[in-house]
Amino acid sequence: MKVTTVIYLVLAVLGAAAAVLLPLQMYRSGSTALPGWRAAVVPGPLSAAHAFLDAQCESCHTPDRGVEAASCVTCHATAAPELLTKPSTAFHANIGECAGCHVEHQGRDRRPINMDHSVLATVGHARAAETEARASASGEASFRHAVAKLQALLSGSGADLVGGALDRRSLPSRTAATLDCASCHANRDPHRSLFGQDCQSCHDTAAWSVTAFRHPSPRSQDCVQCHQAPPSHYMMHFEMMDRTIARQEHARVEQCFLCHQTDSWNNIRGAGWFDMH
Repeated sequence: MKVTTVIYLVLAVLGAAAAVLLPLQMYRSGSTALPGWRAAVVPGPLSAAHAFLDAQCESCHTPDRGVEAASCVTCHATAAPELLTKPSTAFHANIGECAGCHVEHQGRDRRPINMDHSVLATVGHARAAETEARASASGEASFRHAVAKLQALLSGSGADLVGGALDRRSLPSRTAATLDCASCHANRDPHRSLFGQDCQSCHDTAAWSVTAFRHPSPRSQDCVQCHQAPPSHYMMHFEMMDRTIARQEHARVEQCFLCHQTDSWNNIRGAGWFDMH
């Protein structure tokens, strides 16, 4: 047998032994059982909130399974009531994978939150599949499948259904349509419900800004379709100050176009830039 062959065999045996013995030793005695190993494998510093776990990898990581939700719940169970009672975080009740959105080892100054809407959409697909499975018992599955397929065809998305749920291959383009945006963002709706709850008709999950939006003509008189006057306009302030500044003594609150310009609310017709506050 050649010397090189013997060397390779010895290295292979040592590698296999290390792959078995190292996790076993750490599983039995904890992270401190093998001094120095952590410096070679840690991907980066923990966030400030989790810094106290720096030398206790087993608090979050489970051998051969990675980070499991059960490990997170061990510490965060006390926060569950608060999370589940707030509309913006109530969706946690249906999430079984914390690591999908909460990412660690990004540095002390980074919060361990990396919101991934596709994870929520995946949960939505799973729940849709469960709903279809229950509906199939009553003979409704084929009808609902046909309706959903027709809706996808009419919308021009080309997305098909697989087992009653949206095909995962169409997930990037269908994420916004799958999620119920208003269930989380209703409390921060800048439109004050004027546009309803169909957020995905304008917005995408990548950013709230709408790049294709173009403001109507400055001559438009339909401002109130999108805009709502501030509380001060419904008080004596509007009659005593606002109408006087704009020289529109007979203007009504809903006639925004008589006083305001479309480039900024502070750009008043005939008065120029005027910032009351």
